[in-house]
Amino acid sequence: MTGFLRTAGRWGGLLALIVLIVTLLRQLVALVSTLIFLIKFAIVAAFVGLMVLIVLATLRERQRRRRREAEEL
Repeated sequence: MTGFLRTAGRWGGLLALIVLIVTLLRQLVALVSTLIFLIKFAIVAAFVGLMVLIVLATLRERQRRRRREAEEL
C-alpha cells in the first residue's frame, strides 16, 4: 500500500506540474494576444487620427486660399 501511495504521489505531482504549466501557457497566450490586439488598435487609431488631421489641414488651406482670392479681387 505504501508503494502505491508513493508511486501515485510522484505521478500525481508530475501530472499536477504538467497541468499547471499548460494552464500558465494558456494564460500567457491570452495575455500576448490581448496586448497584440491593443497595439493593433492603437496603430489604427493613430492612422485614423493622422488622416483626420490631414483632411482638416487641407480644408483649412482651401478656405484660406479662397479668402485670399476674394480679398485680391
